[in-house]
Amino acid sequence: MKFFKKIIKLGIILIVLFLVFNVGMYIYCLITPKMDINKSQSYYLYDNSGQEIMSNGNEWISLNNISQYLIDATLSTEDKYFYKHLGFDYLRIAKAIVTNITTKSMSEGASTITQQYARNLFLNFDKTWSRKIDEAVLAFELEAHYTKDEILEGYLNTINYGNVFGIENASKYYFNKSASDLNLAEASMLAGIPQSPSNLSPINNPEAAKKRQKTVLLLMKNNGVITEEEMNEAYNTELSYYGKTSNNNLEYINYFRDAVIEELYNIKSIPNSLIETGGLKIYTTLDLKAQEKLETAVKEQMNGDNQLQVAGMMMDPNDGGVMALVGGINYSKSQFNRATNATRQVGSTMKPFLYYSALESGFTAASSFTSEKTTFTFSNDQTYSPKNYNDKYAEGPISMGAAISYSDNIFAVKTNLFLGEEMLVNMANRVGITSKLTPIPSLALGTEEVSLKEMVAGYASFANMGYKVESHFIEKVEDSNGNILYEFKNTKENILNPSTTYILNEMLTYTYDKAFIDYNYPTLISLLPQITHKYAIKSGTTNTDVWIIGYNEKAVLGIWNGYDDNRELSNEDSGDHKNIWINTMESYFKDVETNWYEKPENVVGVLVNPITGQLATDEDKKNKTFYFIKGTEPYSNDNTQNLETAFKEKNMQ
Repeated sequence: MKFFKKIIKLGIILIVLFLVFNVGMYIYCLITPKMDINKSQSYYLYDNSGQEIMSNGNEWISLNNISQYLIDATLSTEDKYFYKHLGFDYLRIAKAIVTNITTKSMSEGASTITQQYARNLFLNFDKTWSRKIDEAVLAFELEAHYTKDEILEGYLNTINYGNVFGIENASKYYFNKSASDLNLAEASMLAGIPQSPSNLSPINNPEAAKKRQKTVLLLMKNNGVITEEEMNEAYNTELSYYGKTSNNNLEYINYFRDAVIEELYNIKSIPNSLIETGGLKIYTTLDLKAQEKLETAVKEQMNGDNQLQVAGMMMDPNDGGVMALVGGINYSKSQFNRATNATRQVGSTMKPFLYYSALESGFTAASSFTSEKTTFTFSNDQTYSPKNYNDKYAEGPISMGAAISYSDNIFAVKTNLFLGEEMLVNMANRVGITSKLTPIPSLALGTEEVSLKEMVAGYASFANMGYKVESHFIEKVEDSNGNILYEFKNTKENILNPSTTYILNEMLTYTYDKAFIDYNYPTLISLLPQITHKYAIKSGTTNTDVWIIGYNEKAVLGIWNGYDDNRELSNEDSGDHKNIWINTMESYFKDVETNWYEKPENVVGVLVNPITGQLATDEDKKNKTFYFIKGTEPYSNDNTQNLETAFKEKNMQ
């Protein structure tokens, strides 16, 4: 008997403490400053012309302008006791705690609309106890300062509906109508999405969305807000989806937005607390025309039916500003940004860094090695036998210019070994590549992994004639009152010789130059019919990745294709990147005058046989002007730089 009295007494004490805690928290939150929920974590993004392109503030509408069907569906699904509790449904919480303890997980949730709204405004979505505590405190503050209608209004205006945030944006995106005009079928479909926005969007996953709609309608019927007849009629109503936003119908721009926000949080002069206060105006480097052309090229070339992924980035080489970005084939299914965060084998797009180092070390465009099947043997008796694409070899000496045109792997490995493998690593680091690179023979063939963002920034040093630039997405940040909080400072560092860079840029036009059609074809000769401007371009291919990066003085564009699981590419997968690249560049520069680089005074042109690099003769069927630093140009075939003998003397073979 005494035991039960103690239990009862303990229970009463716990209940009293619980009530005191709740009253105390409510009073504390009541006397704290009122949160501005309309601005919390809101931001406004502008393109490089100052035009507003998007915000996460959404199109805010009053509760009176939201369909009652949507309100009833949301309450029935998310929090049927919303108007009766003070921010917490303690019975649901107790049930969730028991379930989570039993299953030893955090799988069961019991968040009310107030708690979800607090999380949407200020917190991340990690399922941790610390986040739950923060969420609880903020929920108390919301309940203390705002009415239930105000909280529900804020929730519906900020919740994630799959591809868009806020009920008005969602209604227009999915059904091309205002939220006030939603019928029961449409409202029940939308109300089901927030449980798992990426999986329950009817556009992305219609079967799962339809199943979820049935659950929503059943809950509404069980709660007495609709009849069984209305439930069945709504479920059997065939819905059609609009699937467009007001952001110029740009489907991939969210990847750019995510990169902007990630950069924003890394700006040390802007504390996170200020970001969370909201109302920031973020002026970005986005070029809407470039973004539109890139997106159009991706959508025209890739249908998204299989799992082949894409990443693309266009950059202004003069200051490193990212003009356009695509981070994947479908943002709603995968928000992982493959342009900024993925590292992949870069293939032969590594070779321009190698050949710049070679030019800097005394090689010329006409320097030659023998192109033939080769097995390299090293001191530890290890061997390495790289192959050319399609096993094609000159079976004789070829020039560096020809090696670039054909992307000859034997020439590249010989050059890398001749210079010493550390030189290529140092060169990549010099242009800003920070991914870890191993000084090995195959590095010349791009067997190490680098991000597209790093590679594009590295090529920018060639495109701007020798300056290292910092890739960035943000030009300026202002607070809601127009005070400048941050401004990007373009501090270019001269790291390359402009004359050597000019020669390399010329050689990178040989990849589509018909003067090199011989025993082999230039790697990008298929693009020649579409090329109306002069570009420096290099492609790269591995078993799992295909790349193309090219530029002129106004833009650098890199495109990657591959699979997230690193499966091998098929022949059908290997051409999209090239077509995306050329279609983007040509459409962006259509009717735009572009100038090629001005030849430096200490650079001279000499007519040579493009394949061998020897001085052109009357017997040569083809000839090509190669460029040299004054004093290094060949004046007879006797002084043409054939490095094969010197290579063998190094005992590397």
